[in-house]
Amino acid sequence: MSHIVLFGPPGAGKGTQSAMLKTEAGLGHISTGDALRAEVAAGTPLGKEVGAVMASGALVSDDLVIGVLKSRLESLNGVKGVVFDGFPRTVAQAQALDQMLASRNESVAAMVSLVVDKEELIERLLKRAEAEGRADDTRESIAKRFDEYQAKTLPVADYYRGQNKLVEVNGSGSVEEVFQRIRQATGV
Repeated sequence: MSHIVLFGPPGAGKGTQSAMLKTEAGLGHISTGDALRAEVAAGTPLGKEVGAVMASGALVSDDLVIGVLKSRLESLNGVKGVVFDGFPRTVAQAQALDQMLASRNESVAAMVSLVVDKEELIERLLKRAEAEGRADDTRESIAKRFDEYQAKTLPVADYYRGQNKLVEVNGSGSVEEVFQRIRQATGV
């Protein structure tokens, strides 16, 4: 199995590139953000809790995210690998993912970090908010998400760097250009 973690700050293009990897490379796709937004849309008690956290720009707790991920991973059958989109976001989540995959005699092959200028990211997020009606993409929540990313998520790159699995890819340019860079960097 060829598991890839797609990593980067909010707006880097993780969702777009994950969808392309799913379609073009035949990988399974687990988007933590999509799974959490589905809970919110369903209006479950869990969804209401998650919605409040997401609207504030903070990260959802590790335990909740890991539970969602485990359920999604177990539901994927017959794929040659999985692209993880928006997970792991903390070192504790990365360690949990490694343990979860090790119990299946599998591992993360690469962590692809999409590198994009912060101003470009802000513009992308504001355009996405307008186009998709995303309430979690306001200037205030974007600023908070960048702070959370710097403090809690960026250390995940060092975790995978320590395993020689970190691959940095320029995330600017057309969707297709970025996709080709990812494929070249990972061999998928």
